[in-house]
Amino acid sequence: MDPFILSRIQFGANISFHILFPTITIALGWLLLFFKWRFNRTGDESWMQAYFFWVKIFALSFALGVVSGITMSFQFGTNWPGFMEKVGNVAGPLLAYEVLTAFFLEAVFLGIMLFGFRRVSNRVHTLATFLVAFGTTMSAFWIIVLNSWMHTPTGYEIREGVVHATDWMAIIFNPSMPYRLSHMLLASGLTVAFLVAGVSALRYLVGDRSTGMFKALKTGVYTAALLIPIQIFVGDLHGLNTLEHQPAKVAAMEGNWETRGNVPLLLFALPDEETRSNSFELSIPNGASLILKHEAAGVVPGLNDFVAEDGTIEHPPVAPVFWGFRIMVGTGMAMLVVSWAAAWFLWRRNELPKPIAYVLLPMAFSGWIATLAGWYVTEIGRQPWLVSGVLSTKEALGPVSGGMVLSTLLMYLATYVLLLFAYLFVLTRLTLKAAKDGDNRPDPGVAGETALPAPGANAVLQPGE
Repeated sequence: MDPFILSRIQFGANISFHILFPTITIALGWLLLFFKWRFNRTGDESWMQAYFFWVKIFALSFALGVVSGITMSFQFGTNWPGFMEKVGNVAGPLLAYEVLTAFFLEAVFLGIMLFGFRRVSNRVHTLATFLVAFGTTMSAFWIIVLNSWMHTPTGYEIREGVVHATDWMAIIFNPSMPYRLSHMLLASGLTVAFLVAGVSALRYLVGDRSTGMFKALKTGVYTAALLIPIQIFVGDLHGLNTLEHQPAKVAAMEGNWETRGNVPLLLFALPDEETRSNSFELSIPNGASLILKHEAAGVVPGLNDFVAEDGTIEHPPVAPVFWGFRIMVGTGMAMLVVSWAAAWFLWRRNELPKPIAYVLLPMAFSGWIATLAGWYVTEIGRQPWLVSGVLSTKEALGPVSGGMVLSTLLMYLATYVLLLFAYLFVLTRLTLKAAKDGDNRPDPGVAGETALPAPGANAVLQPGE
């Protein structure tokens, strides 16, 4: 019944549910723009068939993201008023920029994407798709700016116990922002790529052989195969930046207790904070030193350096950070193997073997797993700070009772479980319906098929569904 622990669990549950949907909409907006661009260039109706299907998924994800985001923002006032009291002069404007420059853009033009295809010209509909995609990215930009500043705060001064901005450029382009933003955008791209590939694989397995399905499948697989090595490279750069600015987090990620060289890369271990050691280690000799310092003898910080003389622990909880990092990396390695295998068959044989299709099915939500694991590493790894070196998490807690937090936490969890099942149910229904329609739809250009007008015309378009 500790209100501090319960409030942390409640906010963690809210943000865990919320982040699932922006992770989809950020990159899916650009994928929809790609589908529309390909239709405009080629006049191939199958690209619009893919567009019509995935814009429904975009709208569904957008709606749940908005609902969960509003709920999460209320907790700044109910559970964590100390956050805005201390750093509101920085956090408030950044959140306002996100609403004014991004959220409104998405909300306004999403209606044209969904309902304006029959009512506006092709150019206006394409422009609306671009503005929605741009809006989702700008939304991610401002949120990541604030989150990064909380990890590596710069451009501020403290007057009478309150943070005041002194340099907005330093705040926006703080030391970790470029790495965190690029890592998140690539994570969104991979989440969408595997979602598209997995959903298309389900349509393939139930008998859909439509051209639109194949185009979406290839787009998802090729995008995943292209982005995953880039993400691995950017992740390494992000890790080196974290080592420079948040060494305690890196020590927890590596499960390293003593500052030393020749640190092994732990593949498996059971960290024990009571004994300050690991049990059942399985490791690669010198691996951590090679990755973090690029030399076998490189010195890696240890967790014991972050214990105060009075015994106060000044490093994050080790086990969740340690395991979260390995889940994220392990999922990334699975993404690399699966996407390259699927890409090879599609490229060389122009077909998807059923075993690969069955593997793509569970991989459809691998992006969610990697994103959540990475997010836990990032946020738990910042503890005990809410804003590093400026505001501790305990200082931000408001006067809430444990019973009240527990009751609302249980209601949130029940609601989120129902919403998640509803989301997956609707997604499955839409997929199976599209597979049934697609299996019976002749290829574009076949006699009797209703074709879309040639792209580039200003006449009102009619969808070829």
